Amino acid sequence: METGKQYFTTAYWSGLLHEFVAAMHTTKFWKELIMMSLGMMLGAASVYYFLMPSHIIVGTISGLSIVLNTFFGGNADTFSYWVMGINAFLLVMAFLLIGNEFGAKTVYTALILGPFVQLWDRIYPYTNFTHRVIYDQDILIQLSQGRTILDANGNPYLLSRSGEVLEQVKDSVMSAGLGMGDVWFDLVCFVLLLSLCQAFEFRINASTGGLDIIAKIINKYFHFDIGASVTIGGAIICCTAFLINDFRMVVIGLIGTWINGLVIDYLTVNMSNRKRVCIISPEWERIRKYIVDTIRRGCSLYEVVGGYTNTKQIEIQSLLTKDEYADLMKFMRDNKIQAFVTAGNCSEIYGTWLIHKSRYENFMEDLKQRSVEFEQKRQEYMEHRRQYWESKKLKNHKK
Repeated sequence: METGKQYFTTAYWSGLLHEFVAAMHTTKFWKELIMMSLGMMLGAASVYYFLMPSHIIVGTISGLSIVLNTFFGGNADTFSYWVMGINAFLLVMAFLLIGNEFGAKTVYTALILGPFVQLWDRIYPYTNFTHRVIYDQDILIQLSQGRTILDANGNPYLLSRSGEVLEQVKDSVMSAGLGMGDVWFDLVCFVLLLSLCQAFEFRINASTGGLDIIAKIINKYFHFDIGASVTIGGAIICCTAFLINDFRMVVIGLIGTWINGLVIDYLTVNMSNRKRVCIISPEWERIRKYIVDTIRRGCSLYEVVGGYTNTKQIEIQSLLTKDEYADLMKFMRDNKIQAFVTAGNCSEIYGTWLIHKSRYENFMEDLKQRSVEFEQKRQEYMEHRRQYWESKKLKNHKK
């Protein structure tokens, strides 16, 4: 079992540095870095445009940050500081209590959420949808002195970056854009965007940090299922919303947390779905060669006995993506191969499963093979020339 002492040794950090430098020289590292960044940009947009204006508190670290930021009278900049601070603390707890399970990916995604929220605030502030500019010098002077002033609806006046006084006239971005002031529209938009972001991160073995870390700690030390751990952690965070919201908004947040989990499960399952294909055919060898040589997947062969005919046949079983399954069925139809085929969805795979190679990788592999063949032929040619000239010198010497 790992202890906290390892984090204070030079060997531990030098080993991590060596692994990081080695990973930087791979295409996979940069591809996943771009995917993580785009995913977190999407997550930051969902928080900034749908969570912050409507003050919906869903069971996430962003929700907890909104509670603390609103309770202490902050803005978009201070919100990002709350997010970074809480995530930094949880990352330390994760390394000490869980180990290196999350690794550098979670550190990266957790710490860039706050800056990306600031970036959206500078690109196109949500106040363009929900606020209007008013010209009141008395309010401007008080705001410039750091005071918090509330309007007739109990909402605070804001000071824009250009020094203008902003008054809230809409509850949310959705109510401004569609004329609908129902907070449920904000909840649905937030859940869909955030769930898509989280599904992206889980797909490449990363996470958004925050609630994922809390869930892992609950799962490890209290032995709850990971789904129940996420629900418990999210519910605790939702209950902090009593500091700034009424009971109705807290209940909406709890429902949003539950829906978020359902959508994540749906997206991650559909992203990782595979087809388990079973084929019985007299031309099984032809099908096997197509699966192994063309699709580049593995397969298993079983000897089966027909219950009706009592004849022995070969059954092929293989795990394919949806596109690969479509290609296989097209191959069988085009070549008029008679077969009995069953296929079902498989959402989880444990053990070794051959990673499908991209066309570029297949091209590079074929190019390397051709280079090897060319080098062999060149060596044979050079050897043939050498033997020819040696034989010619020998004949001249005899003369």
